[in-house]
Amino acid sequence: MSLIEQLKDAQKDAMRAKDKLRLGTIRMALAQVKQIEVDERREVTDSDTLSLLTKMVKQRKDAASQFEQAGRNDLKDVELAEIEILTSFLPQPLTADEINALLEQAIAETQAAGMQDMGKVMGWLKPKVAGRADMGKLSGLIKTRLTA
Repeated sequence: MSLIEQLKDAQKDAMRAKDKLRLGTIRMALAQVKQIEVDERREVTDSDTLSLLTKMVKQRKDAASQFEQAGRNDLKDVELAEIEILTSFLPQPLTADEINALLEQAIAETQAAGMQDMGKVMGWLKPKVAGRADMGKLSGLIKTRLTA
């Protein structure tokens, strides 16, 4: 079952359960998918949907931290609830050991020798960790490995 089908099924379940927050969050995600389909005139893949959901989670984390700084805990709580709903559709995050193993494999297979090869390593890793690891943190790990 594709990720879009899972979202649509979850939307129906949320309607039946009258769960307004879950329904609204899922509708927002499906609207983003539809926007990509209309704008780019193409079928959206699971990979596209995965990156879209990851982006939405990141946006909500940023918003939650800004609401917390502004003292708006009511809005922060809504953002955190949306994050929880969106992450339920994402694959399980990679553990630190899995990330390190993939990083070692990437460096070995791309024969990376220094910082000039960082793009090769990122290119090799990105499809394997999409939606399962924070690319910013991964980039930092690669930098420390390649400079060491």
